[in-house]
Amino acid sequence: MRIFDVTVPISAATPVYPGDPGVEIVQWAAIADGDAANVTLLHFGAHTATHVDAPAHFIEGAGRVDSLPLDALIGPALVVSIPDDVDVIEASHLSAHDLANVARVLFKTRNSDFWSDTSCGFRKDFTHLAPSAARLLMASGIRLVGIDYLSVEKFEPERHITHEILLSHGVVILEGLDLREVAAGSYELICLPLKIAGGTGDGAPARAVLRTLE
Repeated sequence: MRIFDVTVPISAATPVYPGDPGVEIVQWAAIADGDAANVTLLHFGAHTATHVDAPAHFIEGAGRVDSLPLDALIGPALVVSIPDDVDVIEASHLSAHDLANVARVLFKTRNSDFWSDTSCGFRKDFTHLAPSAARLLMASGIRLVGIDYLSVEKFEPERHITHEILLSHGVVILEGLDLREVAAGSYELICLPLKIAGGTGDGAPARAVLRTLE
């Protein structure tokens, strides 16, 4: 059995979606300064690096991140590789895959290579999921959809239709995966977002790993 850590590290160099809070990690207390212990202060948004979107992210009054079902976040997952020349994942790109017994789908795209060099900041040209693909996934009974950049939706849409389709049907969205070292195929996903009980419950950073099934 091999374990792949598909989590993007959180640091001051981690790109964030434009308009979201930036990442600040500062020393609150330090043994070197005479304090009893080292304590770090973290300041960043709920949708930083690898994170989960809850229905409340785009649907007022909908389910919060602390109420997401754990059985949707843990279990068999299919990693689907999308060719590098694809900017928009349409329903047609899924036709070659049998989703009948699949509960979780993770899309590996050219986005994963963006994590090799984050010095240029946020990339607006990321591959994203079209509403047609979201509808197909929802109709197939998929419980979790993941992608290897900070949004499943295209940059600055007039309306967040892809999010709305998935979240309104209880599909968990997992964004900001790093799938560079992962080949297409079947794995076990273990994804545990922080259990944040305050705020609007729109999402939370998560640690996500994939385990081979053999």
